[in-house]
Amino acid sequence: MAMDVPAGTPLEITLETAVASDTSKVEDTVRGRVAKAVVVSGMTAIPAGTPVKGSVVAVERSGKVKGRASIALRFNEVTVGKTPYRIQTTRIVREAEATKGEDAKKIGIGAGVGTAIGAIAGGKKGAAIGAGVGGGAGTAAVMATRGEEVRIPAGATLRTKIDEGVRVTAPM
Repeated sequence: MAMDVPAGTPLEITLETAVASDTSKVEDTVRGRVAKAVVVSGMTAIPAGTPVKGSVVAVERSGKVKGRASIALRFNEVTVGKTPYRIQTTRIVREAEATKGEDAKKIGIGAGVGTAIGAIAGGKKGAAIGAGVGGGAGTAAVMATRGEEVRIPAGATLRTKIDEGVRVTAPM
């Protein structure tokens, strides 16, 4: 029986393919399975466990100075029974947490350590020089370190919506 799945219908997908901002590339295939049956007018149009396929549509590695890692994916095929159907889902985007607080802490710790070492070595003048050197070392550590990457493991369940309505032949 043919059923119309309207635009805006929620779709929960459990990933079978892990994706990550430091290893995935645009156009990499992403596979998953429908986590929760899609029901239209009391009838199951897309059963739980139905395979879905999509791709990575954008990826940004974490930057050393600025720029949070992010990854975006979209699904474009669902196979109901043995028939593949073209679908278009909204983009699923994940972005890494900001690390600015951690970065400031690393710079501050460097300055504090430098101040202590400088004070031991040469009093107030040594403390001022030590703070500059220590702060510089903390800044260098931040500049050389990338922020957190985004990783979505296989088994994770993602939520999206079907952007355009699709007609599927529901399994009997």
